[in-house]
Amino acid sequence: MYDWANSAFATTVMAGFFPLFFKAYWADPGNPNESTFYLGLANSLASIIVAALAPFLGAIADRGTAKKKFLLTFAFFGIVMTGGLCFVAQGYWQMAVILYVAASVGFAGGNIFYDSLLPGIADKSKVNYASSLGYALGYIGGGLLFLLNVLMFKFPETFGLSDSAAAIKLSFVSVAIWWALFSIPVMLFVREPQIYDRVPLSKAVTLGWKQLRDTLRDIRHLKVVGLFLLAYWFYIDGVDTIVKMAVDYGMSLNFEESALITALLIVQFVAFPAALIYNWFASRIGTKRAIEIAIMAYGFITLLGYFMKTEQHFFILAIMIGLFQGGIQALSRSLYTRLIPDEKSAEFFGFFNMLGKFAAVLGPLLMGSVTLLTGNARIGILSILILFAIGWVLLRKVNISEGERMAREFLAK
Repeated sequence: MYDWANSAFATTVMAGFFPLFFKAYWADPGNPNESTFYLGLANSLASIIVAALAPFLGAIADRGTAKKKFLLTFAFFGIVMTGGLCFVAQGYWQMAVILYVAASVGFAGGNIFYDSLLPGIADKSKVNYASSLGYALGYIGGGLLFLLNVLMFKFPETFGLSDSAAAIKLSFVSVAIWWALFSIPVMLFVREPQIYDRVPLSKAVTLGWKQLRDTLRDIRHLKVVGLFLLAYWFYIDGVDTIVKMAVDYGMSLNFEESALITALLIVQFVAFPAALIYNWFASRIGTKRAIEIAIMAYGFITLLGYFMKTEQHFFILAIMIGLFQGGIQALSRSLYTRLIPDEKSAEFFGFFNMLGKFAAVLGPLLMGSVTLLTGNARIGILSILILFAIGWVLLRKVNISEGERMAREFLAK
């Protein structure tokens, strides 16, 4: 249910209304290339903070057996910051960036501890299905709230609102409420396996630093894990950049706001069944090969984005993204679970999230900088191709069987 809860932030805020509102309301609408740069900078700043915290927090969670407590803490922080966006006045883009970065840290920080619970609720034979189901529920849950938010945006008078700006502000509050409400089940009903003896938080911090150093050493020994993380670092950066910057790119091409929001809805409702179908597809051809195909598809989508001219083209690309987005995210998470020692899941997922979020520093900043320097948003989106190319080449070199063997031998030591 937590996928259902926090996906509202990823959809309504991160991918949808924040980029739109930032460009048209908080920043200078007369300078779209500059606002693209600032938006990319905001996403990169959030990623840097999460990247710095991720491995440390993962190590603390393992030592303190406090995954759910940290999940609740970060979720609460993200919820409050998201609700705060409602109160930012027009033109105050700096305050909007501060709250957005803080909310993104809460969102991503919570995911570290949520992901680390996965090995405790599904064995390795079912982890692909559990991960894919989580993403699928996230898409449908986030999509349902986003649908309501879009209706509020298009027909504000029907909801007793003065205009579309008021609708967007209320949407931020609705995301905070949704996120809080549907976080309750995971806190009440998901059991957290206790691997280490419980220790006080102060001692967990000290042990966490030591365990962080040990993790770096372990990753050097678990060479397949290291290679996979490097590949993931590149290709998921491309995926995250498209998610976070697509609306901004469409606005740079002067597409109608309603068309851009409709495209995001298409992604959500295509991605729901596609995530489950792609899990079935992976069971037939192998998880790694399914990820490789998804990376190639994203590269092709990026190339088509460069030549996009009409809103109908944007809708077609939205359908294509929906077909692969849930698959590449869920399968990457489940494949990584197969390569790491179960007893150190939070610690290793800290690195997983660190690289994913640190990679997200590069993509938005790369796209924003190229757009600002060239004055051409099309060249900016095209620059993302290199991330998919490098990630695909590195993933081809990952030997899954060898990685699983090394993880088993690690546990036997």
